[in-house]
Amino acid sequence: MSEQKHAQQHVVIVGAGMAGVQTAVALREQGFTGPVTLIGAEPHQPYDRPPLSKAVLLGKAEDSAFDVDFEELGVELRLGLDVTGLRASDHEIDTEAGPVAYDTLVVATGAHPIVLPGAEGVPGVHLLRTLDDAVRLGPVLERRHDVVVVGAGWIGAEFATAARAAGCAVTVVEAAERPLAGALPAEVTAPMAEWYGESGAELLVHARVATVEPGRVVLADGRELPADAVVVGIGAHPATGWLAGSGIALDASGAVTADERLRTSLPDVYAVGDCASFPSARYGRRLLVHHWDNALQGPRTVAATITGAESGPYDPVPYFWSEQFGRFVQYAGHHADADELLWRGDPADEAWSVLWLRAGVPVALLAVGRPRDLAQGRKLVETATPVDPVRAADPSVPLKAAVA
Repeated sequence: MSEQKHAQQHVVIVGAGMAGVQTAVALREQGFTGPVTLIGAEPHQPYDRPPLSKAVLLGKAEDSAFDVDFEELGVELRLGLDVTGLRASDHEIDTEAGPVAYDTLVVATGAHPIVLPGAEGVPGVHLLRTLDDAVRLGPVLERRHDVVVVGAGWIGAEFATAARAAGCAVTVVEAAERPLAGALPAEVTAPMAEWYGESGAELLVHARVATVEPGRVVLADGRELPADAVVVGIGAHPATGWLAGSGIALDASGAVTADERLRTSLPDVYAVGDCASFPSARYGRRLLVHHWDNALQGPRTVAATITGAESGPYDPVPYFWSEQFGRFVQYAGHHADADELLWRGDPADEAWSVLWLRAGVPVALLAVGRPRDLAQGRKLVETATPVDPVRAADPSVPLKAAVA
């Protein structure tokens, strides 16, 4: 792309979370000189989300704003502005403040938490997705309320951890038969279920919520749980409702179906982060990754494609981490097609990990308190390096020394 085209081209990024901010940063890092506008629905300076369920919630971090000088980058910020539609034929998006024209559009609107049916508008019911959500939940922890957490996924576990640290009585209600049922196999989550009781939280499985009323949660089997506050963490769906009628291709989950360079089905429109799925040659399927690292890595591919730089297809090894019940949990890869699972260490201990193989090649790793396993295992997954399963299952052998 010529310098002249660069200088004239206006890139509009919708969504001021990690994916949107990093796209703006990556464009400048890769030499893009044209105007860049970053539009965010929230009024706050763009901020990072992982601290919300950790330090911000416990009042240990004043601010989780990104350390980015947008003025110095020459990025126009338009905050507190809802985007309501996309008219690709006109190269315009519609906002509450009127239309905004673009030459190139990047959709980075993330995901919305799923609302518990029947709980909308009930006093004391909270989600944990935004800075305002975390601020609202602060007093709940300060007052040591009785808290019911609906959903034993990653967010539910992290909130339960913070609530217990603050001295709240915590009951976690999970409709499935175990925590993290949609994310990990039963044998791996069995030891993780024990963490709840060890921390003093009560975990109820096979427990469906019938109604939420002020001060209590009623389960489908009639049990009543006292609840000064209810925190809902039952998943998220891509925030793509504003794209209705635009003609953009979406998958069944509502995610924008981007290609291997994160281009969408519409000309000059890209999608990145939690709102977009992408084809993975590594795993032979389309992936929708709702994690921080994806929102950090994907923008580099978007920026390279916009600027015409040479870069390969976007095909990362998905990675995320979670702090829960005094443990540092990390996961890399995608284990759905694995044919072998190796334990490294005893899951009753403080530190252990699990390695998934397919035809002797590592495809995923879960590490609890074993960051070296994660770092070495992630490299093996990235390079598709076969391992000796006997050595790989010996926790005293570094994974890099288990190469076949």
